[in-house]
Amino acid sequence: MTHAARDENRSSGKARADGRAARTVQVSLYYWRMTTTAPAATVTHTAALARFGHALSDATRVGILLSLREAPAFPADLADALGVSRQVMSNQLACLRGCGLVEAIPEGRRTWYRLADGHIAPALDELLRVTLFVEPGCCAGEECHCA
Repeated sequence: MTHAARDENRSSGKARADGRAARTVQVSLYYWRMTTTAPAATVTHTAALARFGHALSDATRVGILLSLREAPAFPADLADALGVSRQVMSNQLACLRGCGLVEAIPEGRRTWYRLADGHIAPALDELLRVTLFVEPGCCAGEECHCA
C-alpha cells in the first residue's frame, strides 16, 4: 500500500495501518451494488433471452434489428437495404414479432416496424462491443455445428 493510500485511509478512519479494513469495505460495497442492481434470473428472463438468442441466430434478423435500432422502417425499405426479397423480409419480421422483439405499426395501407422495447437498442449496442475469441478449429468447414 502506498503512503498516500495509507494516509487517505487513516483520514477516513476506516482502516488499520495495513489497510485491510478499507479493502473489506470496498468489497462489501461492491457486493451490495451487485445484489441490488442485478435481479435474479427467472423463468421469464430465461425464455426472453432464449427468444433473443433465436433472433440473433440468423444474419437477416440481425440486420433487421440493427437497422431498426437506428429508426423505424417499412418492410420494403428493409428488404432493399438488406438485399433480400420481400417474402424473406416478411417471414423474418413475423419471426421477430413472434419473439416479441419488434412491433408492427399500421399506417394507412402500409405497416412500419420498430423495436418493441426501448431496452433492445442499448442491448444491441452492448453486444456490438463484445469481443469473441474463437477456437482456431471451430466454426470452419463442414464439421462446425455452431451456426
